[in-house]
Amino acid sequence: MREKKPSPSLAYVPSEADYFDLVHASRGCQACDLYKHATQTVFGEGPAPAKMMLVGEQPGDQEDKQGRPFVGPAGRILDAALAEADIPRDQVYLTNAVKHFKWEPRGKRRLHSKPNAVEIHACNGWLQAEVAVVKPTVIVCLGATASQVLLGRSFRLTQDRGKVLHGGAWAPHIVATYHPSALLRMMSDEEAYANARAQFEADLATAGKLVRFRARRSRLARSSRWVG
Repeated sequence: MREKKPSPSLAYVPSEADYFDLVHASRGCQACDLYKHATQTVFGEGPAPAKMMLVGEQPGDQEDKQGRPFVGPAGRILDAALAEADIPRDQVYLTNAVKHFKWEPRGKRRLHSKPNAVEIHACNGWLQAEVAVVKPTVIVCLGATASQVLLGRSFRLTQDRGKVLHGGAWAPHIVATYHPSALLRMMSDEEAYANARAQFEADLATAGKLVRFRARRSRLARSSRWVG
């Protein structure tokens, strides 16, 4: 079997880095060409370490503009689903397998374009570094791209969605589920959306049962500790 080449982003990842070192270094990453057309690097955010880590595919239009993961329409669906699963967002780490927004123009809009294998591999060093500092007990893969990055290209979301899987070198446990943007695309079909939404929330709840979160504090206390 041919040995996989190291991720080009490893050349940009500082050794013995903490979270803030990684954020700063990622801003200058040119491991693939996606940086040329993105507004900025969108690094992960949340507590580090954290017991749960959520990994999506790539930032979207709003994430690219604001520089934060999951702040657009898909992020609002994720927030609501996390609340239904009784998972406090401020206690999980959110990131993407690819840190720059890949898009194609459609009139005045910028539409998501799926990253290819070269771009995904180029960014893999950042994800490895994030896992090293976050030290999650469980990683939730949001969508097929993130699932195949962590579980291998043969993984099929349609077959193993919602199962608690061994995470290998990544984490003790991995649970794969839909990406919230997939639910967005189902909204025109009320029944399909309701079924997928229920499955999505159930998968998050499955992952949530693997860890114990801190007791919720006041909104003021939560906001005063947040970084990212």
